Amino acid sequence: MTESVKKWYVVRAIGGQENKVKNYIENEISRLEISDYIDQVLVPTEKVIQVRNGKKIHKDRIYFPGYVMIEANLTGEIPHIIKSVPGVIGFLGETKGGDPVPLRKSEINRLLGKVDELSVKNENVAIPYMVGEIVKVTDGAFNGFDGTIEEINEEKRKLKVMVKIFGRKTPLELSYMQVEKIS
Repeated sequence: MTESVKKWYVVRAIGGQENKVKNYIENEISRLEISDYIDQVLVPTEKVIQVRNGKKIHKDRIYFPGYVMIEANLTGEIPHIIKSVPGVIGFLGETKGGDPVPLRKSEINRLLGKVDELSVKNENVAIPYMVGEIVKVTDGAFNGFDGTIEEINEEKRKLKVMVKIFGRKTPLELSYMQVEKIS
């Protein structure tokens, strides 16, 4: 068979089921032996760290919720096969009864560049604190004291917290894990 021209398309999926849809499509590719028509199925994700109850939690967050990217040659029954996958709503940009619209080359380069950049960047920390916020120290010698955040050092992941001890303000350098928000 001659090499077919493959373009990138965006498949709309039910939110939260992007990985299921990706697995279903990959299973259909191998079951129906249509790997000549579909090259890649991609769910762009980024690695983030969330702080919950003083513990770091590593998570993969889906960068475009509700969307799955596929590189495919949509000829013959291929669009119908993809649309019939459980959790698939349809193709992005398709007019009712029309053909799916492929992404432009510039969009692909930007998205794939973003995907590569996100997989390389190993830890993107969502900083849960702001300067001026009042927090409670939960760990260390000053456990139980309340203080005000004066500085946030993102590189070291440290906070400079001013705590009142015996009527005097004392600066403490604490990690994100050693404090919690006071609601």
